[in-house]
Amino acid sequence: MMRWFLTVGVWLALTSLGLSAEIAWPAAVVPDGFGANIHFTHARPGEMEMLAASGIRWIRMDFSWGGTELEKGAYDFSAFDHLLQDLEKHGIRAVLILDYSNRHYDEGLSPHSEEGRQAFARWAAAAAKHFAGRGILWEMYNEPNIGAWKPKPNVQDYIALAIEVGKALHREAPGEIYIGPATSQIDMKFLEDCFKAGLLEYWDAVSVHPYRQTAPETVIPEYQKLRELIAKYAPAGKTIPIISGEWGFSAAWKNYDEHRQGKYLPRQWLTNLAEGIPVSIWYDWHDDGPDPKEPEHHFGTVAFPYQEGRDPVYDPKPAYVAAQTLNRVLSGYRFVQRLDVEGESADQAHVLLFEKEGKWALAAWTQMDGQTARVTAKVPAGRYHAVDYLGQETRELQSSGEGTILDLRDAPMYFLMQP
Repeated sequence: MMRWFLTVGVWLALTSLGLSAEIAWPAAVVPDGFGANIHFTHARPGEMEMLAASGIRWIRMDFSWGGTELEKGAYDFSAFDHLLQDLEKHGIRAVLILDYSNRHYDEGLSPHSEEGRQAFARWAAAAAKHFAGRGILWEMYNEPNIGAWKPKPNVQDYIALAIEVGKALHREAPGEIYIGPATSQIDMKFLEDCFKAGLLEYWDAVSVHPYRQTAPETVIPEYQKLRELIAKYAPAGKTIPIISGEWGFSAAWKNYDEHRQGKYLPRQWLTNLAEGIPVSIWYDWHDDGPDPKEPEHHFGTVAFPYQEGRDPVYDPKPAYVAAQTLNRVLSGYRFVQRLDVEGESADQAHVLLFEKEGKWALAAWTQMDGQTARVTAKVPAGRYHAVDYLGQETRELQSSGEGTILDLRDAPMYFLMQP
């Protein structure tokens, strides 16, 4: 079945007319599927503007049960009313995570009793109904396969809860998009248990967090295995994409720094795009603390200190500049294919072909960190100018349409066809 991208405005218009809309997965067009995790409902002055200026089209944010059902059966979604209004002003959509516990149920642990599951499902359905038609992806929990599920991971308890939520959403908010299970890494055992239990009957996409300290491109064979697993259990005729719901690289990891992080962000997004992943959420929007040795503080695209009254209000890291460059330089370009290449270390080379209004563009790099590689690819004939991953124009490239020599680095270079 054909899927297409709908802007928030079109989505709202269809809903207001009482029309059902096909699931609005972004097409393989830059930057329609790119986003970042945030940790706020009320942006500081200048923050949302800087976030939007990076070119992203999505945010992902905790939609906490405990923070929105403060009294039993009474829901307060006002903070998220504010957030959604702010996002929509900037053309940004949301992935909202239905997560965690509530002190009123199951001793404040993750829902595991019938009462707790029913209460969580009622709350989730009320939220989806309240925000119906806003193009939100409702994600079932966050990393339930590790410590986020209290007191310890229990796949059967998670499955029981996810099924109840699925039933409630289909009944109370049937047009809303429901995804899961947001596993830490690509946990095939946990995922298969979910699929065997029938959760693909309810989920519109499978979300995973492909964290690793190896190159982003090493995710490719894992995606292939996950696609095969989805195909094995998916209901007949149902297309279920993979969502990269949370994934980043800390600049404070061993052998990492801000420059390596900045190279990996566009490589991650471009790899996901080439692999048919419609939504890619980078973790994190800004650094979460000042400790130079704490990895959790350094996943951001911008630095931690907020600079009140200044423009920009955060200091951009190379990751922010790289995101902005990719989203600006290839804006509106649709991914076509990964080109075959020849040469030494060709298996480490990535040459992606894009098209926009009859013009071609390339994004090309080698995944060999700190190295360069010379390869040959059949690039469409024409004259191209090159822009590096931080937005610096470098050189021109002339292609005859046959074997064109490309000197690749470990960060993407963008080649844009000239008139």
